Amino acid sequence: MKDLSTMLWFDGQALAAARFYTAIFPNSTINGEEVFPDVEYPENAEADPGGVMTVAFELDGRPFTALNGGPMYTFSEAISFVVTCEDQDEVDYYWDRLTDGGGEPGACGWLKDRFGVSWQVVPTALFELGSGPDPEGAQRVWQAMLGMSKLDIAALQAAYDGS
Repeated sequence: MKDLSTMLWFDGQALAAARFYTAIFPNSTINGEEVFPDVEYPENAEADPGGVMTVAFELDGRPFTALNGGPMYTFSEAISFVVTCEDQDEVDYYWDRLTDGGGEPGACGWLKDRFGVSWQVVPTALFELGSGPDPEGAQRVWQAMLGMSKLDIAALQAAYDGS
């Protein structure tokens, strides 16, 4: 196999999305754009010959392609991207930036960005505490997580400690 990458389908927002994501994640870049050729697209009446068709970009070295495919398909929570964070500052950074400009907070560390793409912003502490040596403390961690939107490491630790 030569490559494995992710294709994201947008309705006219491919370039804006690529710019949004590459501004958030380190080691990210837009690698190129392709335009719609001057042919008829019966399934995508929105295709504009000469307009941006695809954008190749990388997020922290991982390849993505954004496609202006039209309104036929939309994103759902069935697929999400997980951002694993080392500390609360990272959780806050990614949460705040991914919800910026019209994103929607969800439950248990999930959110949708302004383009409708689902993300999970999860601290490593969730898994460490949720599988800690105290089974009752671990259970309290998972119960606490269920009541959160953006995950709060201090509150997860307090739940584990029983305080």
